Amino acid sequence: MVINVGGVIAIVVFYLLILFVGIWAAKKKPDTGEDDADDVMLAGRSIGVFVGIFTMTATWVGGGYINGTAEAVYDSGLVWCQAPFGYALSLIFGGVLFANKMRSQGYVTMLDPLQDKFGERMGGLLFLPALCGEVFWSAAILGALGATLSVVLNLNNTVAVILSACIAVFYTLFGGLYAVAYTDVIQLICIFIGLWLCIPFAWNHHAVGDVVNTEKDWIGAVPGDQMGLYLDYCLLLVFGGIPWQVYFQRVLSSKSGHKAQVLSYVAAFGCLIMAVPPIIIGAIAKVTVWNETDLACEDPVTCISSNHTSMILPLVIQHLTPWYVSFVGLGAISAAVMSSADSSVLSAASMFARNIWKLIFRQNASETEVLWVMRVGIFVVGFLATTLALTIPSIYGLWYLSSDLVYVILFPQLLMVVHFRDHCNLYGSLGAYIVGLFTRLMGGESMIGIPPIIKYPWYDEVDQVQLFPFRTLAMIISAFFLVFLSMFSRWVFESNRLPPKYDFLRCVVNIPDDVQKVGDPQEGEMSVMTSHPVVKYNAMDEMNGRVNPALTLGSDSDEDIPAPTTTTADGKVKKRLVGEIISPPAVTSPKKHDQTKL
Repeated sequence: MVINVGGVIAIVVFYLLILFVGIWAAKKKPDTGEDDADDVMLAGRSIGVFVGIFTMTATWVGGGYINGTAEAVYDSGLVWCQAPFGYALSLIFGGVLFANKMRSQGYVTMLDPLQDKFGERMGGLLFLPALCGEVFWSAAILGALGATLSVVLNLNNTVAVILSACIAVFYTLFGGLYAVAYTDVIQLICIFIGLWLCIPFAWNHHAVGDVVNTEKDWIGAVPGDQMGLYLDYCLLLVFGGIPWQVYFQRVLSSKSGHKAQVLSYVAAFGCLIMAVPPIIIGAIAKVTVWNETDLACEDPVTCISSNHTSMILPLVIQHLTPWYVSFVGLGAISAAVMSSADSSVLSAASMFARNIWKLIFRQNASETEVLWVMRVGIFVVGFLATTLALTIPSIYGLWYLSSDLVYVILFPQLLMVVHFRDHCNLYGSLGAYIVGLFTRLMGGESMIGIPPIIKYPWYDEVDQVQLFPFRTLAMIISAFFLVFLSMFSRWVFESNRLPPKYDFLRCVVNIPDDVQKVGDPQEGEMSVMTSHPVVKYNAMDEMNGRVNPALTLGSDSDEDIPAPTTTTADGKVKKRLVGEIISPPAVTSPKKHDQTKL
């Protein structure tokens, strides 16, 4: 096998460009004299409009997005290409339902409101589907990149995957969200220019038919018996695309809640724009007579077997464009993959460092310690994703399953704690978690060999596919149990139908003596109420639209907002820093069987 030297040189040059931008962005971090983990996770909440639009769009526009879009158009038709429209709606609904509210409360990660309401250990359980989704997604796109480079450049698959992962992990390790955000700008520009540059050459290739007048071949249709499946995937993309840390990391890094909403809406439009080139490439591939190209056909009829339709975009770039154009297109694919991998790695590591290490294992950990835990987490997550990409062939199946669990478990719980936090508690959360997980697994997952235990209506025995929207059903059941068990547990304990000693989770009436309600969080700040000192996080987005210039980089506001204060034991008032740990006020221990509610 002869390695394509010119292509390898082009890819190396592109990787060096991304690495240079990542290192440069890492140096843009303000020198505050001390390490700040939140600053690295959220880029000091200083992401501007220009960079914010690019990095928010890159939330979903990655290797899986552009490759999957081209594959869907080629394989099933445009109507089955749901990702661009589904993820665009996901960004819009995320902006409407969550962006302003969560940013205004000053949260640091997606799990913060969940742990604030349900406690650290339940937050640890909810971390598992989020972690699996990020790791499996990174592994899937790294594996796809390795396969692409091995086909186009005759480069060893292992070398391609390891090289890409190392570069993404390296600049993320030292730059955090600064590096990720600024490299997203370069990567999206490369994707857009690279794919559009390939289209005219591919369109005018002699083996390509009439794209415009044969639109029925690539438009596709939805059979009546598959409408349930179609609806299920649509809702999964729209609402299951919201509870991901890669999205909320952008939301929470914005200068204000309003700007987070605006960025979500603009990024939705950006997702649609970025989907146009791969849609056209998929349509071109659909009307191409592949036997007339230099592709070594596997099937004499269709030429491209069903096992290789996922490679349709790199195949078009390689076989329907000149060699010098194909290198640019290949750079676009590599850029798309890295823009997804670095975001997922940083997101998983951020949640672990803050919500697991800091809030469960080491409540008194310093900012420097949390920062180093996050850096180690970046390395570990990158290593896991790379290992999975090289060893497990069905990574996409694992990602499909974990993304289903994000939809079924995380979405209803996040929706409740953000908008209806008084109507849910730990009993409902734990019950919904178990029921949602059980219901989804009972539906099976053919891609990784999990047989369906429950065969819902319209089950296809031939293809072994659930045509009923069982994922959405599982999500609705999970949401129902969350509300029902929360209301039921409050009713049985507060009405004394069960004595307080049976409140095993100690969240309704059997409240521990050292956990008391200190008071509702003030507007624009979050309180984590546990048996440990209360930690308050001042949001830079006050509900009146002002931004404290002392707390943000590049703030447009000139208005002086007083620093937060706290009252000491001797009655003096002093200023305190953002994120400063303050001890809760002394409270009188409740009497036995006190009916105090958390």
